[in-house]
Amino acid sequence: MPDDKLLLIPGPSPVVPRILDALARPTVSHVSPEMARDLKEACENLKAIVFTESGEPFIVSGAGTLSMEMALLNTVAPGDRVLVLSQGYFGDRMAQICKAFGLEHDVLECPWGRAVTARELDARLKSKNYNAVVCTHVDTATGACAPVEEYAAVLEKAGSLFIVDGVCATGGLPERMDAWGLDVVLTAAQKCLGAPPGLSVLVLSELAMEKRRGMASVSAYYSDLLRWLPVMRDPTKYFSTPCVNEVRAFAEGTRIIMEEGLEDRFERHELFAEALRAGLEALGFGFFTDPSFYAPTLSVVRYPDGVDDRAFRAGLAANGVVVAGGLGPTAGQVFRMGHMGNLTSAQVRAAIEAVERTLAGLGRAVAPGTGRRAVDAILKAR
Repeated sequence: MPDDKLLLIPGPSPVVPRILDALARPTVSHVSPEMARDLKEACENLKAIVFTESGEPFIVSGAGTLSMEMALLNTVAPGDRVLVLSQGYFGDRMAQICKAFGLEHDVLECPWGRAVTARELDARLKSKNYNAVVCTHVDTATGACAPVEEYAAVLEKAGSLFIVDGVCATGGLPERMDAWGLDVVLTAAQKCLGAPPGLSVLVLSELAMEKRRGMASVSAYYSDLLRWLPVMRDPTKYFSTPCVNEVRAFAEGTRIIMEEGLEDRFERHELFAEALRAGLEALGFGFFTDPSFYAPTLSVVRYPDGVDDRAFRAGLAANGVVVAGGLGPTAGQVFRMGHMGNLTSAQVRAAIEAVERTLAGLGRAVAPGTGRRAVDAILKAR
C-alpha cells in the first residue's frame, strides 16, 4: 500500500500526480529526442523562474549540497576570499565546504532565528574586501529568510560575486537574478520546485561564467560546469549519464510552475504560510523565528508548555501528517513544517485539523475547530 501521509517537512515537498506520472514513464536514452526536449525545456523554464535572460542553467544529478559545492568550485579561484553569511545550519555548511576545499573564507553570523542584515553586511565590506559573498536565502533549520535584494544592492557597490543558496526558496519566493544582480542561484529539485529529490540545480550569470572561464581548472571533474555546459546547450551531447526519469519529472514540475504563474505562486506561498501560522498560533503554538525574518516556505514552531516533541510528531504522523524535528540547538524544542511547492488549500486545512486532533489525543484541552477557523479566516479573506 502506498504511504498517503501528507509530507510537510522542509523538503522533499509533496509530489503531485502529474510529476509522479512523468517520473514513472519508461526510461529513454539520455541522448534521445524525448530527453533532449525535456532537459531543454526545463533549462528554459528554470531561467524564467529566477528571472534571467542571459544566465546559464545547469541541471545535474545530485543533491542541494552538490549544488553548493559546484557554485563555490566554479566561481572561487585560489587566493580569492569568500564571505559566508550564516544564519544557521546551512550557512555553517557552506563554510564547512569552503574549509573542505581550502578556500580562504570568513563567516559573518547572527543568532539563530534571524538573518544578517544588509547594514551588517555593508559594515563588514568596509573593513575587508571579498571576491565572493554567499548567503542562504532561507535556512531550513531556523526558518529565517535573508534580505537577498538588500544584500545585492550593497554588493553592487562592493563588486563581489553574489552566490545565493536558494534550496528552500527558488520557485517559492522571488529571486530576480538579472534585476538584482545575483551571480549564482543554486537550488535542488525537491523543495519549492516540487519535484522528486535527485537533481542539483544552478543558474550562473554571465559574470560568474566569465569567472569560471578565467580559472585554469577546478578541483573537481564531475563538478566542473564547463564540462556540463555543452550538454545544457545541446542535450543530445554526452558528458555523464543523468538521472533521466528525474530530469523528465523535473521538467514537468517546471511546466506546472509556469502554468500557475510565478507571481501567483509567490503569493500563494505567502498566503499558506500566513494561514498555517494563524492556525498554529490559535492552538497555542509559538514560533522560533523572529517575525521580521519569516519565510513563506516553512515555519519553525515552538511547542506549548508541556507538549513533548517526540510524542507530538509521532501522534501527528498517526493522524496523517509528517513534520520534521529541530536541528542543532533547537532539537526537541521545535518542529519544522514545510509549506512549499505544489501544496493546496485543502492540504493546509487538513494539516491544521491533524495538529488539532493530535493535541486532543495528547490530552490538551482544545475547542474543536479552533485551528481550522483561524486558517479559514486567512484563506477566505484573500
